[in-house]
Amino acid sequence: MDDRAQLLAWIEADRDRLVGFLSGFLKAKSPNPPGDTSEAVAFIRRFLDGEKVPYRLVDPQPTMANIVGTFEGAAPGRHLVLNGHIDVFPVGDETWTHGPWSGAVADGRIWGRGACDMKAGTTASIWTYAYLHRLKHRLKGKLTLTAVSDEETFGPWGARYLMDNVPEVLGDCCLNGEPSSPYTIRFGEKAPLWLAITVTTKGAHGAYTHATPSATRIAARIIGELEALEQITIEAPHNVASALTQAKDAIDKAQGKGAAAIIQKLTLNVGRIEGGLKVNMIPGSCRFEVDIRLPVGATKEQVMAEVNKVMARHPEARLEEINSQPPSWCDPYGDMVEIIQKNVVGLGREKPQPIVSLGGTDARLWRLRNIPAYVYGPKPTNMGSADEHVEIEEFLHIVRTHVLSAYDYLTR
Repeated sequence: MDDRAQLLAWIEADRDRLVGFLSGFLKAKSPNPPGDTSEAVAFIRRFLDGEKVPYRLVDPQPTMANIVGTFEGAAPGRHLVLNGHIDVFPVGDETWTHGPWSGAVADGRIWGRGACDMKAGTTASIWTYAYLHRLKHRLKGKLTLTAVSDEETFGPWGARYLMDNVPEVLGDCCLNGEPSSPYTIRFGEKAPLWLAITVTTKGAHGAYTHATPSATRIAARIIGELEALEQITIEAPHNVASALTQAKDAIDKAQGKGAAAIIQKLTLNVGRIEGGLKVNMIPGSCRFEVDIRLPVGATKEQVMAEVNKVMARHPEARLEEINSQPPSWCDPYGDMVEIIQKNVVGLGREKPQPIVSLGGTDARLWRLRNIPAYVYGPKPTNMGSADEHVEIEEFLHIVRTHVLSAYDYLTR
């Protein structure tokens, strides 16, 4: 039996163990905020200890530890990094068919908060690391596992900390299992530019409209003027534009109808607005927060030049930047894309297309260091809402794809 057949045989023999691992992983609560992942980290450590694979904790924030493991192959070669996160969205008061921390296995699915975002993908990384350790004498180069605890709040104690302080996590390529759908491989992502605008006026009794401008009406005018940002023309690098054109149908299939139309457009969402005290008072203050998403090819400077023109017309308003990241991308036709595509087709599924993600992942941190990083994971089914789940067969497909692709990368 050759190595690839052996890997698939191990996965098939471990089918119940894999499902049981993800179920138990979901039962180990790790909502962020508040961000305490101790229970989930301990769960992963028990598995890695049982597999007798090398790893260590990197825990600048003790309740949000990161697991980092590395081993060398038998010959020199490339360095592949596996990345996944342990923390998940918090749970509100929504009603679940199965409890959010149940890890229930029912109806061909595994249910719970984090099932698709992203404990299924992180499970694929963890088991890929364990399986390939058994074959390390056949590999070239190095394999590193990074299971991080602070992705949902942009990673100051997670991947960002590792990138700045643990050089072994950099590597030559990164493979990530965030929810993306098996129809696509994400080679880039749009980036957030979050702004807060506060409008301040004198305020007055609601009948005295002659006495003061209304902060809420000024805010409404500013919001209307900011909508023009969506008309900015963004030029993507040629190979990005061609990849997205070819993947139009796959983009809509993976991210919902209409996604292809906005993937290379700047978008604007007013996520929060607060102003006024009482219906018969002219508001003296209004604050709103804007989420602008920058496509590949856009720059913060390009957008802020237009925002500042709007602000100049409204002296009552003050601008504050909450958060910003540059868009990230790598080669849509890179070596790992070819490897993943070949394995997915070999496993009997349609060839996934390289696309850009609408949302953000830790993969951007590798791309921003000029390290190719690719995302291949399950569908984002009910991600961040009630009844989040992953289909068992899809979960096992993601595991098989990650295991085979990591093996191929480290044996070429």
